[in-house]
Amino acid sequence: MSGGNGTAVPVNPGLVFDMLNAYQRTAALKAAIDLDLFRAVGEGPGDVASMARHCAASERGIRILCDFLTVHGVLLKEDGRYRLTPSSAAFLDPRSSSSLASIAQFLGNPAMRAPYDRLAEVVRTGHTVLPGDGTVEPENPVWVQFAETMAPMMAPMAGPLGKVVLQGQSGPMRVLDIAAGHGLFGIEIAKQNSQAHVTGLDWAPVLRVALDNARKAGVHDRYNMKPGSAFEIDFDGPYDAVLLTNFLHHFDKPNCVGLLKKIHAALRPGGQCATLEFVPNEDRVSPPTPASFALTMLTSTAAGDAYTLSELTSMYDEAGFKGMRAHPIPMSPHTIVTGQA
Repeated sequence: MSGGNGTAVPVNPGLVFDMLNAYQRTAALKAAIDLDLFRAVGEGPGDVASMARHCAASERGIRILCDFLTVHGVLLKEDGRYRLTPSSAAFLDPRSSSSLASIAQFLGNPAMRAPYDRLAEVVRTGHTVLPGDGTVEPENPVWVQFAETMAPMMAPMAGPLGKVVLQGQSGPMRVLDIAAGHGLFGIEIAKQNSQAHVTGLDWAPVLRVALDNARKAGVHDRYNMKPGSAFEIDFDGPYDAVLLTNFLHHFDKPNCVGLLKKIHAALRPGGQCATLEFVPNEDRVSPPTPASFALTMLTSTAAGDAYTLSELTSMYDEAGFKGMRAHPIPMSPHTIVTGQA
C-alpha cells in the first residue's frame, strides 16, 4: 500500500489485534497496582510464592499476571524471578518518591471508562453519554478523587508554571487559582514567592484537599478558599495573576471566551493569566498525547476539546488579552499559555 505522500505503508494486521486487546493492558496494570504487586516485586526476592503471599493472591494468578506484564515491558524476568524495570521502579513502586500509582484510581474510575463502551453512540451524538454535562456537572465527586490521587502526575508541572508566572517577581501579590483541585499550582506560587497570597477556587469538598496540601507545604496561612463555580462566583479582584490549569478543555469556545473575559476583568492592568493545557499541533494528530486527549473530552464532556495554540490565542485575544506566549514544558505533554490584561 502507498501513503498519501507516495511512501510505502506496511500492511500490519497486528495493529488491529493490538488495539482491540489494549483493554487487557489497562486491566493488568490496574490489577497489579490494586494488589500492591510492584511493592512485592521491588522488595524481592521476586519468586511467585512470596509475591502471592504478599498480595494475598493465587500463585497461578500472580504468575500469569507477572508474565503478561513482562511481555509488555513493565517487569523483567530471569530464572523464574521477576524484578522491576527502571521505569516501573520509579513510577509504579509505591516506595518511590516519584510513584504515579495513585493516578490509577482516577484514570481507572468506572465513571471515566464507561462512556468508551458506548463510543459509537458518543461519536454519533458528538457529546458524552454521562448524565448532564458529564464530568463538569456541578459538585461531581470525581474531582475530589482527582485532587486526592492525581497530584503525583501534576506536581512536575507546578515548578515550571510557577517560574513562568512569577518571572522572578517577589513582593506582595494576589493570585487566583481557578479549578484549584489539589492546589499544587497555587501552592507553588506561594512557595516561590513568600509574599504571595493565593485564593483557590473550586467545589468546597475539593478545596479541602487543596488546603490540606497547602498545610503540608507550610503555606496555609497565605492560602484562602473560594468555593463555587468559576462561571458564577464573584472573583473579588483585582489579582496580579490568575491560574487556569487543565480547565478550558472541558468547555466549548464561547464558554471559554466568556470565562477569559471574566478573568481579564479581575486582573489588574498588566496582570497575567496562565493556562496549562494539552495543546496539539495544528494538524491535530501530533504530538500523540495532546492530540489523543481530544477523545477524552469527547467521551466525558458535552462540548470540550483539545485546543490548538491558534485556538487558545484566539480566545485570549477575543477576551482582550495581549502578548500571548506559549511555554512548552520539557518532557511533558503540557503547554503553558500566558496573556496579559
